[in-house]
Amino acid sequence: MTAAPPAERAARARRAPSGRVPLVLLLPALLGLAFLVLPLAGLLWRAPWSTLGTRLAQPHVLEALRLSLVTATLATALCLLLGVPLAWMLARVPFRGVRLVRALVTVPLVLPPVVGGVALLLVLGRRGVVGQWLDAWFGITLPFSTAGVVLAETFVAMPFLVISVEGAIRAADLRYEEAAATLGAGRWTVFRRVTLPLVAPGVAAGAVLCWARALGEFGATITFAGNFPGRTQTMPLAVYLALETDPQAAIVLSLVLLAVSVLVLAALRDRWTGAA
Repeated sequence: MTAAPPAERAARARRAPSGRVPLVLLLPALLGLAFLVLPLAGLLWRAPWSTLGTRLAQPHVLEALRLSLVTATLATALCLLLGVPLAWMLARVPFRGVRLVRALVTVPLVLPPVVGGVALLLVLGRRGVVGQWLDAWFGITLPFSTAGVVLAETFVAMPFLVISVEGAIRAADLRYEEAAATLGAGRWTVFRRVTLPLVAPGVAAGAVLCWARALGEFGATITFAGNFPGRTQTMPLAVYLALETDPQAAIVLSLVLLAVSVLVLAALRDRWTGAA
């Protein structure tokens, strides 16, 4: 193999990035890091570690934690039931307006959660477009109920699942599906026996992100479901209420949510942050 000429090697050396970081980039980078890390450090610093176990064992804290875990899990199950087929349709079925549908699916990511709660009220409230018929025909009232919490969390969390699963389906090798179809497998069989196993890591990652987002949901929940202890008061709502009456309890509840967030990001490190 012929060595590159000296002039070419010198040009490559000039183009290669040096190990020194420009000061004009280093200072803003450090300030940005401090801005993100210091509030979390302050939370850890002010935490009442000596009474942490006692405060976590209080009945209203355990009730809020139980309700949060149950509703976030139910919301994730509902997202899987509806979101995986939706992601498959966006990735595999060509139709006019697919870009518009994809944009509508991702709207809850940028929509203020309170606005999402208002929208749910207008559609599923007792006088809503759909809710009035649910109440009149079946006696089902969704707002200000545990079911309302699940629906609010599903609304804000489903885009995380759809985006993750759609990306996994697009990246999957079509040759396996085509081979199964050639052997006589139907579309449902191909989806169940070939596509789902191929995209299982993407589904799992999306489900974990979806669950974490549902666990931390606040705005849509308090707007659509209210803040009733034991029925609709999840952990974020309990933090908001405790901040006015018992700041130490608010810190303890915040620590629980922070720990969950860190665990989720650690579990999804390769898929979410791209770390090695």
